[in-house]
Amino acid sequence: MTFRASSCLIAVAALGMTGTGHAVEILHWQRLPLAVPLVVGQERVLFVDRNVRVGVPPAIADHLRVQSAGGAVYLRPNAPIEPSRLQLQDVSNGALILVDIEAKPADAHQAQLEPVRIVTDPLPTTHYGDPTASSIDPAPAATTVAPAETPVPLVLTRYAAQSLYAPLRTVEPVTGLARTNVRSDLPLDTLLPTLPVRATALAAWRLTNYWVSAIRLTNRSSTGFALDPRALQGDFVAATFQHADLGPAGQSTDTTVLYLVTRGHSLAESLLPAISPVDASVNLPAAPTAAASTGEANHEK
Repeated sequence: MTFRASSCLIAVAALGMTGTGHAVEILHWQRLPLAVPLVVGQERVLFVDRNVRVGVPPAIADHLRVQSAGGAVYLRPNAPIEPSRLQLQDVSNGALILVDIEAKPADAHQAQLEPVRIVTDPLPTTHYGDPTASSIDPAPAATTVAPAETPVPLVLTRYAAQSLYAPLRTVEPVTGLARTNVRSDLPLDTLLPTLPVRATALAAWRLTNYWVSAIRLTNRSSTGFALDPRALQGDFVAATFQHADLGPAGQSTDTTVLYLVTRGHSLAESLLPAISPVDASVNLPAAPTAAASTGEANHEK
């Protein structure tokens, strides 16, 4: 995990005195890293008011005790820590809060550090597929034009691509989007039957009635070729390749990712033969009728 130093803008206010006699420092999350100093041997509490996972750089993992419970994060360094960045990820929607920490030895005259409450400033709400949405400052009725909503397949594809290729801090959170389970051993032989590729399911996400599945494609041949969505076999709403072609096997360009969007069901139910089951009885000869059977019997007599 690599971190770069960046400037931060912090709005701090006093919230009053708590029952333990400590003030609470307020930090406003405005998509800029929040500075939270620490003191070796002292525990500092971050109130986030949401369930979060805490991402800790491996270089400081042995020097920082981290616990997260009930919307509070407890940080206690046992040794000095150089400026480092933690990632607090909302379990429900994947949104990130970046926290820059630095732990210094305790000063004999230094008071106990107060708890920190992180307040998330509201951002403009984005609705997807809501035909009743209207603009904030509508024009006169005669010329009012409803704002264009981003199609759900595009939202899902963009989120999946950012999750796999972009730094986590740049992934735009989407309300209502959730990660779903996908089998890594899901048979995908029928997905691109005319191309010499090996397909493996990586991850999947869902928003409303749509799913997006990320599939890793690896070239197994010694020649490169272009990727054409018309070669795909299955029931898909949209298909997007991360790269336009695949290089020969063994080269750095022999692998890419395919994003498949399905509607009403996940990837497993969108593949052949799941969408076109074979009924063997369709090809069996018709059973003879009663009249035909009687005629054959009389003919034999």
